[in-house]
Amino acid sequence: MRRWQPSPLLRGSAVLHAVAAGSLTIAPAAWPYALGAVAANHLLLTAAGLWPRSHLLGPNLTRLAETADAIALTIDDGPDPQITPQVLDALDAAGARASFFCIGARAERHPQLIAEIVRRGHRVENHSQHHRHHFSLCGPRALSREIAAAQATLSALAGTPPQYFRAPAGLRNPFLDPVLHRHDLHLASWTRRGFDTRERDPARVGARLLRGLAAGDVLLLHDGHAARSHSGEPMILAVLPQLFAACRARGLRVQPLPPPDWSDPR
Repeated sequence: MRRWQPSPLLRGSAVLHAVAAGSLTIAPAAWPYALGAVAANHLLLTAAGLWPRSHLLGPNLTRLAETADAIALTIDDGPDPQITPQVLDALDAAGARASFFCIGARAERHPQLIAEIVRRGHRVENHSQHHRHHFSLCGPRALSREIAAAQATLSALAGTPPQYFRAPAGLRNPFLDPVLHRHDLHLASWTRRGFDTRERDPARVGARLLRGLAAGDVLLLHDGHAARSHSGEPMILAVLPQLFAACRARGLRVQPLPPPDWSDPR
């Protein structure tokens, strides 16, 4: 197993806490300064966890290699028995492939959809077992239980273990990186997203995804918790044709995330 290496921010935070504790022993009157430094550090750590594309808490894939003539399509929160089969058909028709970040509990309810995702040449990745909204507030044991449960569920159903993890809503805390290391998972976020779980206008979702679209981008859409357009169509199904047309025009392939490169902090 790879040796876990804390990020510079985590390493610096540990040093700061040690220095602050030591200063209280040497100069107790300096406690306001020590407390202020620790509080500022905690604010920085919190801000880093609230920024899904941040690399401050550890490695985080947000882009493909710059030389790629492709974009990566990632699809979250499924599988959904009504929407996922239609998404798979749309991907087949376009000759596109994707990474599906699946919720373990949903996969258990619809194992045939996981099998179908794999059969059609897509990849199944870990999006936690229950997609709890308070995930980023959990300690290391709770994080590990949630991630390990999904890893076991999805490995059994897909036949191969997920290689990537995406946190619910992309939010995390400093405990996550060492937990992912223990489970041999790489964190992945995105370059651009369409907010398709709450936006009901396909044109707006498409504009967010396609404005400045370029090789190496990682895009996020949802087959689970998908918003509906004003006509009642799941947003991902309304937007995929726009995405495929834009990629054809730019000569870009639509592919899943590549195998992790642990030396690359993207």
